[in-house]
Amino acid sequence: MTEIATGPWHERTSEDVALAFASHARDGLSRDEAARRLSRHGPNETIRERPRSLLSLIGGQFRDYMNIVLLVAACIAGATGDVREALAIAALVLVNGAIGLMQTVRAEHAMAELRKLGASRATVVRDGERLTIPATEVVPGDLACLEAGASVPADIRLVESIQLRTDESALTGESLAVDKSAAPIAEHAPLAERRDMAYMGTSIASGRGSGIVVATGTDTELGKIVALLGRIEPPRTPLQQRLAAFGRQLGIAIALTCVAIFAMGVARGEAVSLMLLTSVSIAVAAIPEALPTVLTVMLALGARNLARRRALVRNLAAIETLGSVSHVCTDKTGTLTLNDMRVVELGLPDGSCIPFTQGDAHSLGPDARSLLYAAALACGEEAGERDAETGKWLGDPTEVAIWRAAREAGLDAHGLNEAFLQAGERSIELPFDSSRMRMTVVYRTSSGLTAYMKGAPEAVLPRCDATTDGSTGPLDRATQLAIAARMAADGQRLIAVSKREANAGADMDSTAAWIETGHVFLGFLGMQDPPRPGAPQAVDMCRRAGIVPVMMTGDHPLTAGAIARSLGIMSQGQSLVTGPELDALSQDELVRRIESVSVFARLDPAQKIRIVEALQTRGRCVAVTGDGINDAPALSRADIGVAMGKGGTDVAREAADVVLLDDDYGTLVAGIEEGRRIYDNVTKFIRYALTGNAAELLVIAAGPLLGLPMPLLPIQILWINLVTDGLPGLALAAEPAEPDIMRRAPRPPRESLFAGGMWQRIVGVSLAISLLTLGTEACALAAGQAQWQTMAFTVLSLSQMGLVLGIRSARRSVFELGLCSNRALAGAVCLTVALQMAAIYMPFFNDMLHTAPLDAWQLAVSLAVSSVVLALVEFEKYLARHHLFRKSAGRTSRHDAPF
Repeated sequence: MTEIATGPWHERTSEDVALAFASHARDGLSRDEAARRLSRHGPNETIRERPRSLLSLIGGQFRDYMNIVLLVAACIAGATGDVREALAIAALVLVNGAIGLMQTVRAEHAMAELRKLGASRATVVRDGERLTIPATEVVPGDLACLEAGASVPADIRLVESIQLRTDESALTGESLAVDKSAAPIAEHAPLAERRDMAYMGTSIASGRGSGIVVATGTDTELGKIVALLGRIEPPRTPLQQRLAAFGRQLGIAIALTCVAIFAMGVARGEAVSLMLLTSVSIAVAAIPEALPTVLTVMLALGARNLARRRALVRNLAAIETLGSVSHVCTDKTGTLTLNDMRVVELGLPDGSCIPFTQGDAHSLGPDARSLLYAAALACGEEAGERDAETGKWLGDPTEVAIWRAAREAGLDAHGLNEAFLQAGERSIELPFDSSRMRMTVVYRTSSGLTAYMKGAPEAVLPRCDATTDGSTGPLDRATQLAIAARMAADGQRLIAVSKREANAGADMDSTAAWIETGHVFLGFLGMQDPPRPGAPQAVDMCRRAGIVPVMMTGDHPLTAGAIARSLGIMSQGQSLVTGPELDALSQDELVRRIESVSVFARLDPAQKIRIVEALQTRGRCVAVTGDGINDAPALSRADIGVAMGKGGTDVAREAADVVLLDDDYGTLVAGIEEGRRIYDNVTKFIRYALTGNAAELLVIAAGPLLGLPMPLLPIQILWINLVTDGLPGLALAAEPAEPDIMRRAPRPPRESLFAGGMWQRIVGVSLAISLLTLGTEACALAAGQAQWQTMAFTVLSLSQMGLVLGIRSARRSVFELGLCSNRALAGAVCLTVALQMAAIYMPFFNDMLHTAPLDAWQLAVSLAVSSVVLALVEFEKYLARHHLFRKSAGRTSRHDAPF
């Protein structure tokens, strides 16, 4: 048979839908037909992930531009006979790849474990028999059964709905449970308002129902979001962009320099083989080959630090991107809030509004306690129950919130209910539905009958005549509606509560008029999905760090606005825009307005992408946080996606770069701080490495031009490059964050690595080092010192140790920092000095490096000259601290360390 796919299904009757799929609203499909459809449509999966092979994972570690350059350099070094250097470079590249591979495998394993948390079973009817099957085997036309607590296995057109309510927060962002009905929706309703549909990826909050499966796998609304995800190309990280540009520029500069030095040497009569080896040595020396390793180590250490704070990093480069973030676009439900409805305020008929918190709930007065008591007894029979394994409350979120509030107020709701039942019985229950907007429960006691009603204020108040048993006169409904409006303005969902007592002989028919008329109004319960603990402080930290928080949610505008104001996201002068209003804006108009809007409500996934792209068009680095299916496309399109690992969905976690295992917004702020620290340390290393390498180039190029002998031999150049770049560079990864790191403005994403006067400092300090080296050579030659080359070799090597100590902080002196505040760096400097002493005094190294032992005076002079570099760096920082030094950019840099 051929299914008739002529939706939209929510506009058609359930009978038409069953007929279209050749199914039955009672017996479902036959087993044979279900098997045929499974073969034709495939498994009910939205993500059919193919595991990455080990070779693919390994190959991914060696696609970096710098690694490719290094491998080429290793081949050239090997071809010219320098096997040692070739092996050393290859070893660095392999170490870098191994570290990246280990981190990738760990992240893949962790995500595989997270995926196991998803639901995997579904209940269907086939041949008239209820079966529990793997959710992947559900097919179009199946009759699916839905019960409280279960996940919806596919997109379903409801046939039966008995007090059915679904939690669609993961799909639409709606924080409240949605009432469902089997009646068709005649109008073209948006996804969040299709009451006769249940969608894959949502869950049943309360009630039960059944329906015909109309879409499975990639054809579901969830599948469409996943498909949208697949069309999104994640942007390159700011650091990747900067390093790519840096690598291209460096490659061109090195090539031109080597050609020039080779030509000058040959023109002076040097041997062609010597100049070729010298040129290759300089090329290798000029490349900061430790950069990929240092960067990977820094990112791996950052990932480890964040793991300790309950954040899983799926993409190492994302850690640095966190440090560039200028805007955090965050979902509300489950991210800024707990996705856990709570009673937050009690409104009494006398006009008083009592804040409700667990800590002081026991001090409530008798009227407030009576209000909670009545509301608890107006809930369904299943309310107040907990899952035996997890301890989580079951049932409708609204009723769960009421029972929790009653228990927090000292009312043992279970015990009271049992006592009530002992005195009588629960006789009548008029369930809540979207047309009545209220629920009433009648209890029979030894003294008579009592009806308890709860529901929307507009549905309950017209059925109330008084606020007490009649002693205070008739009910002033206008006053009570004003109280309700005041509470609703704070983004609360209001539940009105009332009761009526009757004598034992009253009519017990469920249609009896007395049950829902003539009630005594008891008050309002104000309910809200409360902010996460620490969320206001985290938002405040973002603002102080120059980061703009933006709320993107599918929830109601009033709720979104109230939460945004309470958290400090929405301030005076900023506006709220809804999804329909956003659709009315062109992309150009959105780009112009985007930075004046702090809250977007009633959004769909595609609209979230528009917002992210508008911010990126304005040159902003955008982080998106979320936990729902509807957040996944924006998570993927953002510069960095941050998903919730504890309460989030698999789809959101798969799309994200970072997963917060504790769902704590404050962990994101910690990640931003870690990203800034890593970027600071990366730039410190690049400055350090390029300054040393530029000094080596200047010494080799300028020496012959000044009439001096070749200052260094190729093997000495390679020794300096390996010894000074590697260990101290790696140790910079452990440098602590600067005290003001979270008080700086974010870096522009397109800002060059050489911004803020960096290249001027590289040139200035490299000139100083080269002049000190060449000056040492010239003076030693003039004094007839046979060890002139070893002295120059020592000055060039140890000057860089003073440099690495000096650039640890932008303004603070190395003496203020203390040599032991970064023990790894102190150890690396000591080891490098020891290796250099071995190169001078050990016969093995004398033969290999062509050095000669220095006497005490020669060594003292070399050490004294080398220390000048540290003195120059410290003097520059002294000038910066006392505002006597103006940066070349005309401002104090956010992150530039003076040289």
